[in-house]
Amino acid sequence: MSETVKAPRTVTGKVISSKMDKTITVLVERLVSHPVYGKYVRKTSKLMAHDENNECQEGDVVVVSSTRPLSKRKVWKLDRIIERAK
Repeated sequence: MSETVKAPRTVTGKVISSKMDKTITVLVERLVSHPVYGKYVRKTSKLMAHDENNECQEGDVVVVSSTRPLSKRKVWKLDRIIERAK
């Protein structure tokens, strides 16, 4: 049997909470076309991500990638920090 290994999915978002130990909350925004009116609507998702070294702060722009389930809601891990908060 050959196992297929999927590449991890990556998304970019803004850290909105870093109060937990080794966990950050990332807000991801995307534009979705409305099915009837065709207008683009902004949709948001809150993701829990694993931050091993507690290096993120609120306001940072980060890239997170999918991983195996680490807890009930945490299936993403911090990939890299794009921009630090001012």
